[in-house]
Amino acid sequence: MANPPVPHARRTEAATAVDGPWQDPALAPEERVADLVSRMTLQEKTAQLYGIWVGADADGDGVAPHQNEMVDAIDWDALIPRGLGQLTRPFGTAPVDPAVGAISLARAQRAIAGAGRFGIPALAHEECLAGFTAWGATAYPVPLSWGAAWNPDLVTEMAHRIGSDMRSVGIHQGLAPVLDVVRDLRWGRVEETIGEDPYLVATIGTAYVKGLESAGIVATLKHFAGYAASAGARNLSPVRAGARELADVILPPFEMALIDGGARSVMQSYAEIDGVPSAADPALLTGLLRDTWGFEGTVVADYFAIGFLETLHKVAEGRADAARLALGAGVDVELPTVRSYGDELAAAVLAGTVPEALVDRALHRVLLQKCELGLLDPDWTPVPALLRDTDPEQARETIDLDPPRNRALARELAEQAVVLLANPQGALPLAGTGRIAVIGPRADDALAMLGCYSFPSHVGVLHPETAMGIDIPTVLDAVRGEFPAATVTGAPGCAVDTPDTSGFAEAVDLARDADVCVAVLGDRAGLFGRGTSGEGCDADDLALPGVQGELLDALLDSGTPVVLVLLTGRPYALGRWADRTAAVVQAFFPGEEGGPALASVLSGRVGPSGRLPVSVPRHPGGQPWTYLQPPLGLANGVSNLDPTPLYPFGHGLTYTSFAWEPGAAAPEEIPTDGSADIELTVRNTGDRAGAEVVQLYVHDPVAQTTRPDSRLIGYARVPLDAGQEARVRFRFHADLVSFTGIGGRRVVEPGALELRLAASSGAQDVRHTVHLRLTGPERTLDHRRRLVCDAVVEPVPAAAPVRG
Repeated sequence: MANPPVPHARRTEAATAVDGPWQDPALAPEERVADLVSRMTLQEKTAQLYGIWVGADADGDGVAPHQNEMVDAIDWDALIPRGLGQLTRPFGTAPVDPAVGAISLARAQRAIAGAGRFGIPALAHEECLAGFTAWGATAYPVPLSWGAAWNPDLVTEMAHRIGSDMRSVGIHQGLAPVLDVVRDLRWGRVEETIGEDPYLVATIGTAYVKGLESAGIVATLKHFAGYAASAGARNLSPVRAGARELADVILPPFEMALIDGGARSVMQSYAEIDGVPSAADPALLTGLLRDTWGFEGTVVADYFAIGFLETLHKVAEGRADAARLALGAGVDVELPTVRSYGDELAAAVLAGTVPEALVDRALHRVLLQKCELGLLDPDWTPVPALLRDTDPEQARETIDLDPPRNRALARELAEQAVVLLANPQGALPLAGTGRIAVIGPRADDALAMLGCYSFPSHVGVLHPETAMGIDIPTVLDAVRGEFPAATVTGAPGCAVDTPDTSGFAEAVDLARDADVCVAVLGDRAGLFGRGTSGEGCDADDLALPGVQGELLDALLDSGTPVVLVLLTGRPYALGRWADRTAAVVQAFFPGEEGGPALASVLSGRVGPSGRLPVSVPRHPGGQPWTYLQPPLGLANGVSNLDPTPLYPFGHGLTYTSFAWEPGAAAPEEIPTDGSADIELTVRNTGDRAGAEVVQLYVHDPVAQTTRPDSRLIGYARVPLDAGQEARVRFRFHADLVSFTGIGGRRVVEPGALELRLAASSGAQDVRHTVHLRLTGPERTLDHRRRLVCDAVVEPVPAAAPVRG
């Protein structure tokens, strides 16, 4: 493995030290930053507003859209005397040993600080969506699996671990989480989202933010806004969402993650909404984000988004014009590398076409964040704490980005995210003996576990000469380990996305000779057409890729019971096989421990407890957008097409059974600014442990605008041993049923509501309904409303035995 392409360091101290109040940690950050800004030249100011991407070039495949066309040659020695805002992806550009990378990053930071008048280091950022995107770092399940786990606390713990690993090697900012709400399942980046419901996305995403920020890493919310609502599910295509869809579906996760989560950065979206690119939209980035929501952190550009104003959107006449539009809209930092915010911006300021006040506005935000991170303090050092007392030769033994505690957490999250979609014949759990055929293109491929932003899939595939860096057991490996007394055979049958059927015969023969066939089908994650799922890997429809559907037909025709296991980045249409499979298990790119997690669920050692964060369609075409449909978006008598999903949002089976009993009666009415407790008791009535996910939906029978038939407003994950019961209490507040009414105002209106306690969004899974009337005047709300429905789960003590 080659050392990373980090420039040499020639100086260890600032060329000309400029002392002043800005260095005094005892002063307020605002005072320090104001003093520093007053001392800087125009070139020093603009230098803080861009990143440099060392090692990225115009050759070969890229990890960002149009990378080959947008990257300019960088003269490092000429640039750094001005200072530097950010260092882009020092670990995620090419494979580098973490210890070597940390030392190289420290050298680069020393060079930056030593070359400028003020000695200010760069802020280093990295991707961290499904783990720190670095060679040798833990590959956790993708966000769609976080949504399937319905466990915010576990996501917080994962994000804290990710952030701690990043801080240990000198990273300051993480480009995650993705808070886009799925609007079309064909979109390639569905795997990066948390799901199709804004409340689930908001609560899980906010949990991630809290974990990352608690480790000292700046969390970056993306993509603001509307990116997942692209027309035709095509990456970067225009968004034509209406104002209500924006306000009630797309924006709430960002609102919660900023207000409740405390995220310190936002990445603007590539999207253009109603003809206005986000990077040039002051109403979005300043009017809403700052003036309305009160956000005080930084807005960073998605990679090359400022340049795209010129090259793709065609709303700018050149680099300086793109800088004018983006800076005026509220984009503070150009990423990944300097293109428009460098000399072009400085020249525009001198020419009077861009006010220097806009530069100062962005600069103030950037320096305030550096101040908060300690980068302006006189005792700042470029060497991470973990390496300060370590000999460089021993550094490789000091830094471990995939320790056992990380792997255990990745395993736990993967297990909780496995969704049992169907088990009509009781085929699962499998017997521990006999003959098991594990068939399919995803059965014996380690990369089948990973999404497109896990390092091996994101960067590693571009460097096939380099080892993967982490151990990833395949499903076949894991089944052999989980069933030592069974005879386990395997064959791919076909590739993920080619028309070749030559492997069918071997696969069918193995299936026919087995007692059960585990068919492992799904996606290959990749970027820009290099996969069937991932950024730039959009789908025409929701049929299984390649000839995998035909392989499944052939396996089903073998006469052997088939358990279908799906390793995918999106749901696929399964109606064709719904009545033929013995069981169906869904795992959304479950990470490095996904194989053992799946095997433990197949054996019954771990009970399935995941619930769908997206709907699973019946047919490849004509799929529902999401479950959030008004009456005319559901099955009705005005169309011959039935959009009802095969498996609804929130669905998931277990190996046990649960009884739900209503608790204390809720009030029949509350005021439009009131609250009520909604209670029930859940009891595990089966003979093995399991977890129920209690979901609270609201149905608004009559409203001033059309409303979804049901909408998630609360949930609670309830793990129970056999025979155990727990009391679940939701603190419902009327703010939770607010929506964008006539005239664009967010309102809570008086009238009747149904609060549905359910096991999924499907009507057949409603367990209890609470009828509640809101009374009093209609209320108008803003961002200071109640955003979360608190849920409390309390175990009920077992009754003492009666003594005779």
